[in-house]
Amino acid sequence: MMVFWEAGLALLAVPKTGTQALAAALGERADLVIRNPPALKHMTADRFRRRLRPVLEQNSAKKLTTVAVLRDPLDWLGSWYRYRGRPGLSGRPNSTARISFDRFVLDYLSDAPPAHAAVGSQFRFVTNGNGKVIVDTLLPYEAPEALLAFLSARLGFPVSPPPQRNVSPERPLALSTETEARLRTQLEADFALHAAVRNGAHGA
Repeated sequence: MMVFWEAGLALLAVPKTGTQALAAALGERADLVIRNPPALKHMTADRFRRRLRPVLEQNSAKKLTTVAVLRDPLDWLGSWYRYRGRPGLSGRPNSTARISFDRFVLDYLSDAPPAHAAVGSQFRFVTNGNGKVIVDTLLPYEAPEALLAFLSARLGFPVSPPPQRNVSPERPLALSTETEARLRTQLEADFALHAAVRNGAHGA
């Protein structure tokens, strides 16, 4: 997560949406960068609104606006699956090295996801407890030029595409028809929000 005070902007770090690469590229220009621990780095919009925003805005007339990136939910889960299949996690409870993508998705959709499939929800990240979007601007991962243009305009200097970081190894992402249908049903709100963002809703 990064805060640019003069620009009045907070970039929230939805996991697996490329924000780590942006932090590496823009960190020196930001007034606040949270890289660790992960729970703070990936602070949800609701937690930011309740806990950090009041501290930052205390005794100041400046009001921060928030921006975040959303990714296609299926692609997002695929990124998590590949990332947690890397050799460094082999043998750990959160490793996906020995399971199929179909099994990973079914575990994710279960009532009590095991460690390897406990990755949260993009929808819950950007909404409050009532399911209302509370991020000022949402931009699609699939159109990085939109984010770069937004940041360039808000920060007042050209923001170039950052080098890729945390690139996960390639792995098959095959799903059965039944599993994909169940995913789209249970994550209906996630898919609908992403589609709306792709169509320009919640944009700058």
